[in-house]
Amino acid sequence: MPHQITQDARPHRTTQDAVPHRSGTERRTPNGGAPARGYRHLFSLPGTRAFTLGNLLARLPMGMFSVSAVVMIAGARGAYALAGAVTATGLAATALAGPWLARLVDRHGQARVAVPATFASVLGSLALLLCVHCGAPDWTLFAAYTATAATPNIGGLSRARWAHLLRDDPGALHTANSFEQAADELCFMLGPVLASFLTGAFFPEAGTLTGAVLLLGGMLLFAAQRATEPPRRARSKAPSPLRSPGVPPLLVCFTATGAVFGAMEVVTIAYADAQGHRAAAGAMLALQAAGSCAAGLGYGALRPAGPQLSRCLAGMAGLMTLPWLAATTTGSLVVLAVALLAAGMATAPTMVTAMNLVQRRTPADRLNEGMSLVVTGLLAGIACGSAVGGWAAERLSPASAFAVPAAAAVAALLIGSTTRSVCPARA
Repeated sequence: MPHQITQDARPHRTTQDAVPHRSGTERRTPNGGAPARGYRHLFSLPGTRAFTLGNLLARLPMGMFSVSAVVMIAGARGAYALAGAVTATGLAATALAGPWLARLVDRHGQARVAVPATFASVLGSLALLLCVHCGAPDWTLFAAYTATAATPNIGGLSRARWAHLLRDDPGALHTANSFEQAADELCFMLGPVLASFLTGAFFPEAGTLTGAVLLLGGMLLFAAQRATEPPRRARSKAPSPLRSPGVPPLLVCFTATGAVFGAMEVVTIAYADAQGHRAAAGAMLALQAAGSCAAGLGYGALRPAGPQLSRCLAGMAGLMTLPWLAATTTGSLVVLAVALLAAGMATAPTMVTAMNLVQRRTPADRLNEGMSLVVTGLLAGIACGSAVGGWAAERLSPASAFAVPAAAAVAALLIGSTTRSVCPARA
């Protein structure tokens, strides 16, 4: 990978050049398997620091909006059921709108689509704030929050830039994807904490208002970095990513992984509440995210050799049994917190490996669409996992309900093993 990429970032490259071709045996870097120059190399490339800063600012509100909306609506209307229904509606709308919006990004470019879409999303958040503050009818809350589905897949936009800039350096691309997954976990960890602080220390609308400002400011900074933006594509003649070999089972695998996340969150809260320490649930889930963040950064500093997805899924399936064992045998929140930290270390390597496979199997001119489908799968899995985990915690017991995320991890392992038979040269 050359040190200077200014000319490489110009939009004269062909579609085939946008993502490097991989064969069954990937090119290794000269230092014994680690990506050349690691993270320092990534951020020495022109423009990468600026677009990463903008991306992180815009991505942080993704962990803030749901918590802020629930606190704001429940505080004003006294109805957690209404707050949950409104946020669930927004989640479903995002899952439906994401692939369509990503297809527009692939066709017209990131800045031309993502900036106006972000404005629409911010207006939806502000409309929700005004509707709650002014006591508007309940249906207006659903309408306003549905507009936030226009929020672009910010992590996907950033991964697409890395895929374009590092198309000739698969080792560095692995490191970049690992960094992006760690950033996801960091925002998941800090977003709810920041939202809870703002809504508690100031006023109930403070979380939504701050999130809207961060989203818009971060997206404007991100979109302004035009030198690193992937080139626009003509209307793609490639088949949908859903029809690319190996992609459908990977998306189902992401759905099962999302069920792990959704179930673990609900069950952990239920277990801590049953122990009389509900406030501790946030810190315990933050430990899980911290473990995943650290593992993602560490995984990016390595250069995995050979098929990795099945190994990562097997590790996740094994480690996800630890919270179940801790809850059923010890009853200690401290032991459970340590188990969640260890279990979290399995998620980022799994997500990074699976995302690498999606990028390699998706047509280059439909890359954003492919990654948006991943988000749709994850959201669907989170919703299902939350529902099943909540049912198990209520009908069985919070401790027994930890079997739900463990079972979802086993399901992901079984589904992920099919990707090798679908496309063995790349699994």
